[in-house]
Amino acid sequence: MPDDARANLCPAHVAIIMDGNGRWAQQRGRPRLFGHHAGARRVREIVKACPDMGVKYLTIFAFSTENWKRTQTEVAGLMALFRKYLEREANDLFESGVCVRFIGDRIRLDDKLVTLMDELELRTAGNDRVHLTVALNYGGRDEVTRAAQRMAVEVEQGRLHYKDVDAETLAGFLDTHVLPDPDLVIRTSGEARISNFLLWQSAYAEYEFVDTLWPDFTAAEFSRVLASYGKRDRRFGAVRA
Repeated sequence: MPDDARANLCPAHVAIIMDGNGRWAQQRGRPRLFGHHAGARRVREIVKACPDMGVKYLTIFAFSTENWKRTQTEVAGLMALFRKYLEREANDLFESGVCVRFIGDRIRLDDKLVTLMDELELRTAGNDRVHLTVALNYGGRDEVTRAAQRMAVEVEQGRLHYKDVDAETLAGFLDTHVLPDPDLVIRTSGEARISNFLLWQSAYAEYEFVDTLWPDFTAAEFSRVLASYGKRDRRFGAVRA
């Protein structure tokens, strides 16, 4: 592909591991939750930037299955922040044409938060300008395990034959079954690991690890990362002729 044509490519689906909120706050002598609040404001900016940048699907890693290991104070503060964010942003997300989905296991989340999630999903289901997926109490291994369990029930009850199980079948039982696989995964804060995020879906995704802490990750930097992606040669295991 010519360089000028490749430069015009834009990932349809971008997934982001929003890392560095706590360190951002500590650098300023503030509690970690101060950084999480700043990070939530950054989410709003990035979501709003997506349509103009050609990004149709945005998936953000908000809280992992491993994050329960953090202090009770931080976990409680994060849950309160999630509730406040959904209450505060619901109208704007709807009016901006954002379709919101949540992935992850909801069983450990409190009833009020789950109700807000359900209501926002239902309210924005008809929107199509941007598809925002929030990974909340999410882990890639946990997702595949839950998918395998649901698939096993179908086999056990005779609705699915084990010989018909293939990669496409399993993908249909994942939390993300209605979404395209991510083209680009971004991790902020200088860490170079994927932290159990979208393990199945990111098999052929491009990765970009940036040093910027999430609260400082502006729309302008987002645009630069997307431009860099446009210069990559994606072959999906094939050899370019």
